[in-house]
Formats: sequence, structure tokens, C-alpha cells
Amino acid sequence: MSINPIVAFNIQNLGRNVQLPNSARNYCIFDYKKIDKILSEGENALPYVENALRIAKDEKAVCEGLYILDRMIDKKVKGVENIYPTLSRFNDTNSPNIQVLLSGIYRKTLIPDAFGPLNKMFLKQTFYPNCPYFDPTEEIGGAILEYLRSKNAQQVYRGN
Repeated sequence: MSINPIVAFNIQNLGRNVQLPNSARNYCIFDYKKIDKILSEGENALPYVENALRIAKDEKAVCEGLYILDRMIDKKVKGVENIYPTLSRFNDTNSPNIQVLLSGIYRKTLIPDAFGPLNKMFLKQTFYPNCPYFDPTEEIGGAILEYLRSKNAQQVYRGN
């Protein structure tokens, strides 16, 4: 299971050219051309992206890696939900950018173990807000609501 060497190089260089939110823009800007090349590898790229996230220390690299995972979920790449052990290393982050991207992934995958960390992130941002450019509790709260909706739907619509 190997991937195009250019794609492997792109994954090794996650975070380059990423622009984090600022006073004029409340969202990240990623290298979409690079991301599209990575996404073109589908499931083959997942272990490489996971490894990059496992060793990433830079917020920009983490954000771009999480964005790639989010896009992989949208493209129905199988296995993203299985890398929770790697994703969980970011559960305690204070970065609102990472919190929002992680919440989006958890919202789409509904990994049961992520529910508690989402609540912790929500409370952390409620009591100690640290983002002047956007409100991370909107995405974190939305992910929590999706978990609740999903669980309630199973109970409410369960056959009698």
C-alpha cells in the first residue's frame, strides 16, 4: 500500500502555507490544491495522514491534517472513525482552531468515546474563552447536539 511520492511529500509538509484566522477572517485557509491531491489517494492516504497527525506538534499542521480527515469523511473514505486513538491526543487542546475541526470530525463520525471530550471542550470554552475571531462553542455545541439527537432518535424510534 504505497501512494504517489508527491502526495507523501505533501502529507509530510502539512501546515505549510496555512493561514489561521485573524481579525479580518474567522476561518483557516488551507492549501486546497495539495489537499485535493491527497484526497485523490482515498483510503491509501489515511495511514499517512494519521501518522502525520500522530507526530504533529505545529497547530497549522494539525489543523490541515484534521481538515483533510473531515474532507475524507465527506468523500466516504473508510476507516477515519478507527483513528480515534490518534485524534484523542488533541482532545485536551486549548486551540480553538483544533477544537472546531476536531468537533466537526466527531460530529460526522459519532465516535462514542469522543462525547466526554466534546463536553470538556465546550465547558473550557464557556468558562475560559480564548478566541477573539469566532465562537468555538457553536461547532462544539453542534457536535454535542448531534450526539444527543442520534442517541434520542434510536430510543424514540425503536420498535415496541
